[in-house]
Amino acid sequence: MAGQWFEAFEVGQVFAHEIRRTVLESDNMWFSNATCNPAAIHIDAAYCEGTEFGKPLMNSIFSLGLVIGLSVQDTTLGTTVANLGMTDVRFAHPVFAGDTLRSQTTVMEVRASKSRPNAGIVTFLHQGFNQRGQEVVTCTRQALMLRRPT
Repeated sequence: MAGQWFEAFEVGQVFAHEIRRTVLESDNMWFSNATCNPAAIHIDAAYCEGTEFGKPLMNSIFSLGLVIGLSVQDTTLGTTVANLGMTDVRFAHPVFAGDTLRSQTTVMEVRASKSRPNAGIVTFLHQGFNQRGQEVVTCTRQALMLRRPT
């Protein structure tokens, strides 16, 4: 099992996730189409030439999902029951096709579940950075995590 059991998490623990991913124009087009988002800022290069960015922005929800996805192998793969919520989502810098994103996760809180004796709740701070070290996305996520089987 690649993910961590609830008992393995400690407040202050930091995971610098090894896997990085270069985002592509095709990722942006696919995601925008799959989510029925026709915003010109994501899919129309000619329109974007006239914006302050000069080129299409990667869909921010794609960027958020990727940063969380990059964390899964080290933290929650096979050991999570469910996501309980995400808060404090921020997009500090734009992401463009060709950027390479990396992810870092910090454990903010760990507590036993009151309703599920086989699980606990872990609060993660996920941060995504581009190849220049700029934080591009951050969020706090609460996940219901399985306890180690006895």
